[in-house]
Amino acid sequence: MQSPELSNISDSYSLIPPLELVKAELEQVKQLINEQIFFSSGSKSDPNLERLLESLRTRGGKMIRPGLVLLSGKYYNSITDKHLIVAACIEMVHHATLLHDDVIDDGLQRRGKPTVNSIWGNESAVLLGDFLLSHVFKLSSELDPIVLKVIAESAIRLCEGELRQIVQKDNWQMTEPEYISVITEKSAALFSNSCYLGALLAKADESQAKLFSDYGLNSGIAFQITDDLLDIVGDEKRTGKTVGKDADKHKPTLAVIHLLNSVDKSERDKLIDTYLDGDNDKDKKAEFIEMLKDSGSLEYATAQAQKYISLAIQALDSLPQNHTKDTLIETAKLMANRAS
Repeated sequence: MQSPELSNISDSYSLIPPLELVKAELEQVKQLINEQIFFSSGSKSDPNLERLLESLRTRGGKMIRPGLVLLSGKYYNSITDKHLIVAACIEMVHHATLLHDDVIDDGLQRRGKPTVNSIWGNESAVLLGDFLLSHVFKLSSELDPIVLKVIAESAIRLCEGELRQIVQKDNWQMTEPEYISVITEKSAALFSNSCYLGALLAKADESQAKLFSDYGLNSGIAFQITDDLLDIVGDEKRTGKTVGKDADKHKPTLAVIHLLNSVDKSERDKLIDTYLDGDNDKDKKAEFIEMLKDSGSLEYATAQAQKYISLAIQALDSLPQNHTKDTLIETAKLMANRAS
């Protein structure tokens, strides 16, 4: 009989359709994460700690990044225990950053549920993120040095990207290449390394592993462009998280950068003073969204996401066709179609 602590693994996240191909392995990844969190923490001796840790289980996501680890391995018909460990580490790094992001952004909802910080406070959310990262250190110690190095570099690049975004707050002079550079570090690098490690652990040669890395990088850029679009036009009931955070925190995103570059200096200054600097009420936010629509800025950002998806798919062109390759292509397309 399955232990009570692990009984709701399947209910704690909702797979996107392509990941059904590795559903059984993702179940093992989720179980591995739960074993790390619940069986090695001593939470059973402290009911309050147990309730806090339970919030990790009930806020599971779509498992896209660990899914990419597994799909990249499955392409070579080789998913090993090391794949499961890497996938668990990648997901815990990602989940830790979400906990920290919600504190930074004052997020109230994540994955359709109240955020940890909104229930337990910022201190608990930050420490819970740190708790997850500490388990990444522990679990990844079982891996080969080269794999451990890639995971560590992923975490470093992610944090550097987040720091760059923070220091660029209110920088309405940001260019599109600068924006792409920031989201590459804060988001896409983790996608890229997920795919790279999945292929590498399946004994792919370095040149083929690099193709998977390029696929993941471009897919991740498209994912983040789309995520930023959803922050503008998304429905909280559908996205499951607080929208409008980027505007409230004065973070330049691709659609906003495009709009500001499409007007003359006087109009640009007026837009910044009226809609981007300071706090906006609901009506002003609605007005600004209409401007983004009328200027073609939302359409432009959508087109750019599709461009990066095309680059991701092209990265796999030279690989022999099989069902897993088709699944990787389908997964990439879904990343950029979430805003449509």
